[in-house]
Amino acid sequence: MSQYPLPPALQPSYLSYPEWVRGKLLFLRDLILETAELTKGVGRIEETLKWGQPSFLTPETKSGTTIRIDQTKADNGQYAIYFHCQTNLVDRFRELYPQEMTYGGNRCIIFNQDDEVPTAALQHCIAMALTYHLSKNNQL
Repeated sequence: MSQYPLPPALQPSYLSYPEWVRGKLLFLRDLILETAELTKGVGRIEETLKWGQPSFLTPETKSGTTIRIDQTKADNGQYAIYFHCQTNLVDRFRELYPQEMTYGGNRCIIFNQDDEVPTAALQHCIAMALTYHLSKNNQL
């Protein structure tokens, strides 16, 4: 059970996913919220839907870029965490963690249903996205 209560307005969205995907997305949600709490300068996270996908924003500090989570379009046992495609974030993740994760172009990290998520590496990537606007050099 999550330590972060799911906002009532988002419950129908999460419930619309197949059970296996819902569990994976809720894990990613918890990791994003936990990382936000642990990362200096991020502030409160706003959860909303963007393009029908659970999304996470930093409205008070504007420190980060939007993060979204979803099942991949094809029902192929995959899900992903998405980042703004006009940032250099996914390229930087690929440089830092070339073997640990699978990337989808310049916009996402993709996981297979049975993958063991490299939590520490993914948490670092999430922290980089949540603080994207804080540093000119964008180094974490």
